[in-house]
Amino acid sequence: MNIFVDADACPVKDEIYRVAKRHEVSVVVVANSHMRIPDEKHIRLEIVSDGFDAADDWIVEHAGPLDIVITADIPLADRCLKNGAYVLGPTGRPFTEDNIGTAMVTRSMMADLRDMGEVRGGPPPFQKKDRGIFLQELDSAIHAVKRKQKNRIK
Repeated sequence: MNIFVDADACPVKDEIYRVAKRHEVSVVVVANSHMRIPDEKHIRLEIVSDGFDAADDWIVEHAGPLDIVITADIPLADRCLKNGAYVLGPTGRPFTEDNIGTAMVTRSMMADLRDMGEVRGGPPPFQKKDRGIFLQELDSAIHAVKRKQKNRIK
């Protein structure tokens, strides 16, 4: 099991590192440029080209059914779900087969409204409560993937 982090704008990297260490899960931080990561054997930085969607493409190529992907990028979440990965947003919102369609439509609609000048700005600011929810959901995701892993072994 790996946790893949779409890192460039991820506000919960420190939380991911702590939870992963506690569960002894590897973390792959995927970014377009160098960034500081803890000097821990279970955490590594994967630097990809700065091409459009290069980090997304790399994550999709490597994430599978026994992995967790952390991203706020809805199209990336959709692609990872199709690979069978467990996908979690940085606010703790799990992306699932049941809600990804609605998320994709909402994203498209909001982009259209922004283009027409009807809506300004982006999502609400990240809050302290989001961190707490994220921590709970990441812990739940790790347990769910571990159960899936055990069932595959049987």
